[in-house]
Formats: sequence, structure tokens, C-alpha cells
Amino acid sequence: MAGTALPDDLDPLEQALVDSILALDSSTVAPITALDPAVAAVLFEAQCGSRLVDHTARWLRSTRGLGYYTIGSAGHEANAAVALALRSTDPALLHYRSGGFYFARATQVAGVDPTNDVLRGMLAKTTEPIAGGRHKVFGSHELSVIPQTSTIASHLPRAVGLALSFEHAVGPTTWPADSVVVCSFGDASLNHSTTQGALNWASNAAHRGRRVPILFVCEDNGIGISVPTPDGWVAASTATRPGLDRIEVDGTDPGAVIDATEALAERIRATGRPGFLHLHTVRYLGHAGTDAEAAYRSPAAIRDDYGRDPIVGTARAVVASGAASGADLVDWYLDERDATRRRVLELTSEPEFVSAAEVIAPLAPRRPARIEAAVAAGSAPASGDPRTLAQAINDSLRTALGSDPSALLFGEDVGRKGGVYGVTRGLQKEFGDRQVFDTILDEQSILGLALGASLNGFLPIPEIQYLAYLHNAEDQLRGEAATLSFFSQGQYRNGMVVRIAGYGYQKGFGGHFHNDNSVAVLRDIPGLVIASPSHPSDAGPMLTSCVAAARIDGSVCVYLEPIARYHTTDLHDDGDGLWLAPPSTEHVPLGSARTHGDGADGTIVTWGNGLYLSLRVARRLAVERGEHWRVLDLRWLAPLPTSDILREATATGRVLVVDETRRSGGVSEGILAALVDGGFRGPMRRVAAHDSFVPLGAAANLVLVSEEQIERAAIEMNGAS
Repeated sequence: MAGTALPDDLDPLEQALVDSILALDSSTVAPITALDPAVAAVLFEAQCGSRLVDHTARWLRSTRGLGYYTIGSAGHEANAAVALALRSTDPALLHYRSGGFYFARATQVAGVDPTNDVLRGMLAKTTEPIAGGRHKVFGSHELSVIPQTSTIASHLPRAVGLALSFEHAVGPTTWPADSVVVCSFGDASLNHSTTQGALNWASNAAHRGRRVPILFVCEDNGIGISVPTPDGWVAASTATRPGLDRIEVDGTDPGAVIDATEALAERIRATGRPGFLHLHTVRYLGHAGTDAEAAYRSPAAIRDDYGRDPIVGTARAVVASGAASGADLVDWYLDERDATRRRVLELTSEPEFVSAAEVIAPLAPRRPARIEAAVAAGSAPASGDPRTLAQAINDSLRTALGSDPSALLFGEDVGRKGGVYGVTRGLQKEFGDRQVFDTILDEQSILGLALGASLNGFLPIPEIQYLAYLHNAEDQLRGEAATLSFFSQGQYRNGMVVRIAGYGYQKGFGGHFHNDNSVAVLRDIPGLVIASPSHPSDAGPMLTSCVAAARIDGSVCVYLEPIARYHTTDLHDDGDGLWLAPPSTEHVPLGSARTHGDGADGTIVTWGNGLYLSLRVARRLAVERGEHWRVLDLRWLAPLPTSDILREATATGRVLVVDETRRSGGVSEGILAALVDGGFRGPMRRVAAHDSFVPLGAAANLVLVSEEQIERAAIEMNGAS
């Protein structure tokens, strides 16, 4: 090595790497599979760049106590060859051990410095270009790498959705029409239901003749933290998956990885069939900096893995070509090692967050003036017969689909059947099955299509058939949809409107799956918009506002539809028509409530079915007792209309919250907290559903809020005063 002494602080992995490369001799060594010398050189630099930031993270923690993230990609650098085999415009969703891919993709696009990107992310510096220091992710708009924070492959449904979305295009898409979507994950994650669901969905779609241009890359290192993956399991569990074009390749042979990936990618582009690349890798440095491998792996097993280093395979190709000797490569590596350490020390002085406002800024930007202008521009003069809630929603969906060919309406039974309750009836016939279509029975896939299609320039309006069914897939909203803008500083957004039929009070059709009255899993998702229309006069305008917010601000909106009110026509008496409303173009801003009445004896705060119940009670109180209560319909559960709540509470001096969700974790907790935080000191009370699942039949009335409970609480409040 030109007489240069090796550093005395090489760790065992670095020492093994250096020794193996120094032992290479161009006269006796040859690559396993031929590799172009220029490609080999690029690959070697990318793989070493990724490896060095992993070593630097450990060095910085041990010597300086700095840095926040030590999960690395060491041993997985064979995925760099996958990147070089694909186009730089192929959208990529990478798991946290795909650093080699990221570094190699950066060689294909000018102006990206992957070393600084990753080091800044590790240090949580606001100068980090994709997440701004909010998380250490592999992401770059320039590189078409969509940032993921997943550890269990929760990004795979989005990847399949993105691949499928190309078929629905009528104009340009975000990425070229012949793109292959690539997503990576580990062998342990293959066992997760999310992965299995995504693979099943892709296979199902291909079986039905759909184009699914996706490349699944399973980086198999044989272990998940400390739990071994059984030998042969990845191959056995995927070999017979219908419609899946599957190959297996050894990551220590970079030429074979590139050749196999190129061939598979071209087949995917040509046939539209999904591909599965089983890439054998190895894991070095444990799971993370705090992981003591010695607790569950023998020293011999760890040492044996050093012989499978993918960087050595690439170095073999470089040396065999005569472009450099083993000593030359080691000299270069050690120089880069020193340079990377100097760079990370320089970066430690760069800024970090100093306020919550800075952290939150990209979470859910709101531009209400632009939304109002867009709603006004797209509104036609309203006319027609009074509409039920279901009809008002149908009208608004028709407007959205007709005004924007990128709008897609989909879910279980929404197309040919028109929805279980007829809410989407006639829309597929009017707009065709490109815009309105049925999906497989899998909520993860439904939301995954929304997540992927929105990235590709579409406006997704998926339907979850019942609120209880959301729980099968809620992480697709929490961990994927709600985080994307946050972890990309708005460079990537996934605006959508998720329609969900929910709440209780259905007559003749019950049980907890069809009468779920809990929205707790939605209310604590940062940035999520939760619309909850009660009356037909609000249903259409609120849906229109959600559609505009999704399109303009990239807002993730959930639109909760009270099933029991879909076809209601009357409020107090048969034939009064008070639960009907003519078509309306009124703009309903996000987070704005509506007040019914101007009574001075008390304020009822409610929403959803609670509005229907409370308005009936309010009239009885007026007629039978001479008490006049006003009723505030929240309309939005997030953002909660706090100022409207405080205004109407102050107007009467007493508040009764009618909460059809459960007493524990219900919306009323947030309402009462908002009143206290806002300084309201008048009497407050609530009626809420019991902490119970909703049973079948008339027993449901025993756990849900009743008119009698509301009336009794109002009387007791006034009597006590």
C-alpha cells in the first residue's frame, strides 16, 4: 500500500474490508460476473460512500457523543447495483438499509451530495435537504426518491398504488409513463401483513390483466434484529406467488445484480407484470449502535459474514479490469474515511430546530383564501330539488369528477353497485371505470392506491366502507399519509379525501362493525383534516372544501359520513322535510362551526347524529319548558372550531356537550379541554356513549346517547343554576 501505515482505529469490519481488498491481485483475480470497469468504479465509490457514513455515525457517537441515528446500511450495499440498473427517473421508496441505492442514484443526477445529505440527517440538522432534520431518511425530489420512515414495509401499499396509477392517466404524470416503481424492504418485514397485502394486491391486479410496473426488492440479510429468518424462507414464500416475475441473486456479485435487475426491469416495463428481486445481503455493525450482536450471535458467525462483503465483490471487478490495484482502492478508501470525519465535524456547527413552530411548519400548511377562491371559481348556480345527505354527497362527487379528470373515486362496491348505501350510485356509468372503480377487499390497498396515485398527480377520493374497517389500515393514514409533507418539507404531498361511512343509530342493521362510534384513532393524527357533516346543507359544501384543500394544500382529509342520516328526510314530524336541503354552493371553511338558533338558556355543542338528536331536544325544551337552547354543530373535528365553541359558550354561559362517541377517548374530552384552555368558567357537562362496542339490535340504544339523556342533562343544568 505504497508503504502507508493503516490507521490504528480500524474496527474489525473495516480491518476485514481493507485486508480483503489489499489481497486482490489483477493477475489472479477475476470478477464472478463481468462488469464494465467504468460502472465498477462508480459502484465502488457509491458503496464505500454509504459504508463510510455508517462507520462515521458510530465513530461520532463513541468519540464525541453526537448524532442521533446509527441504523445503517453496512452489508446491504449490493442495492447500489440495483440503482445503477434502473433509470434515475424510476420512483424509489427505500427502507432504512438502502443507503447504497441512494448513493448510487446520486451519481446519476448532478448536484446531489449524498454524504452531506445523510450526515445532516443523522445529526438532525435543519440544513438537511429533504426532511430538514426531522428524521434521518433517504429522500430527494431531484433523485425521485420518496422519503420513508417505515421499518415494517408500510410504504409498500403506496408503491403498488403508484405503479397502478399510471393506467388511470389521461395526461402527463409526475414520472414518465413507462416508469418502474422500485421499493425495498427486509426479509423480516416480508412476514408483516402489510408486505403480504401489497404482494397479494400486485399479484391480483396482474392476474386481472392490469399493468403493475413495480419492482419489489427484498434485501435478505437473514436476520431481523436478533431473530433469524429460516434458510430458504424468502424463496419458498414467494416462489409460487401468481403473476410475480421473481429472480434471486447474490449481492456479492455486482455484475450479476446489475444484469439481473436490468433484465427484470425491462420485462416489467414491457409486460407490466410486477417483479420481485430477492437480493442476498449481509448485515454488519448490528441492528443499530446500541445493538450488542454478541448477545445473540457467535463471534465465528460474525467473522464468517466478513467474507460476504459486497464492496469486496466490486473491488474485485475494479482490480481485475486493471483500473486500480487493491492498494490504490484502500488508499482512496482511507482518504475518504478521513474526509468524511472532517465533514461531519464541520456539520456539527450547523443549525438545529429551536422552536416548535419550525418543526411543525410543513406538517399541514393551510391557505384558506386560495381554497375559498377555488371553490367559488368551480361553483355553478345551485338549483334543484331538496336533497338528502346521501344525494348531497353524490352531487358533490359528481362535480369533483366532472371538473377534474385527475379525480379518482374508488373503494369496495363504489362502482357498479354504487355503494352499499347508494351514495355513489350512477357515477361509474356517468364517468366511466377509469375514474370510478371497485377495488379488492383490502383497506390497506385502498389507501395505498390513494397514497401512490396522489404522488402521480391524481386527486384520490377513496371510500372505506365502514369506520370499523379503517382499523385494518389506519397506519396508512398515520404513518404514511400524514407524515409525507412533514418529512419532505412539502416537496412531496399526498392530498386526498378519504370518505368513511360511520357512527351508530342505524335501524335494523347493527353490530359493532357497522355502527362504530369511535374516532379516537383519527383525532390524534397531526395535520389530519376530519370533516363530519351532519345536515345535507353542509354535506356537499364541506366535501367540496375538502377536495379543494387536497388539491391546493395537499391536505389529507377524512370525511366522516353518518350512515343513519344518509336517507333521513324529516326532523320533528313526518313530512316536515327539515332534514333535506336544496343544492348549495356556500363555502364552508375548514374548522368552521354552524350555530342553529339563538337561545340564551344554554349551548349544546355537538356534531353528526348528535345534531339531529339535539335539535329535536331543543325544540321540546322550548315548547314544554320555555327554555331556549342554541345548538352548535362543530362540522369539523379537526381542526376543531375552538373560537366558535368559545363564542357560543360565552353567549349563554353554560355548555352541554353531546358526544355520540365513547366517553373515554371521545371528542367531548377535546371540546371540554378547549373550553378550559380558552378560559371559559361557566357550567359544563357532557353526555356521551358508554365505553362499549355497539351491540346488535335494540341493545344498541342502551349504550348510545339518547334524546332522553340529552334532555335530562339540559334540565338538570338549568335546574342547578
